[in-house]
Amino acid sequence: MSANNKVLDWFRNVALIEGISMVVLVTFSVLKRTTDFEWATLGVKYVGWAHGILFIAYVYLLWMCVAKYKWKFGRAVVFFLASLIPFAPFFVERKLRHEEQS
Repeated sequence: MSANNKVLDWFRNVALIEGISMVVLVTFSVLKRTTDFEWATLGVKYVGWAHGILFIAYVYLLWMCVAKYKWKFGRAVVFFLASLIPFAPFFVERKLRHEEQS
């Protein structure tokens, strides 16, 4: 991790974790509504909290990247919208990783 890309590295990592938390949250939500598993309700509650914190971190780090790396408005909007769509944060992380390797 280079010092110049520290914020970008954090954003990329949070995008990955936030994407995972969304998939886990949706899974618990489906289980809560389709089964009698009591632990599914707890899963929704606690994974929901974690996902909320990760979402806030994602948006904050996105804002930091826009400011630091002078990203265009359109890119910021696409990356923000990706945080609202299941599996889309994985594409954000992958795109940033490929850009960094280029």
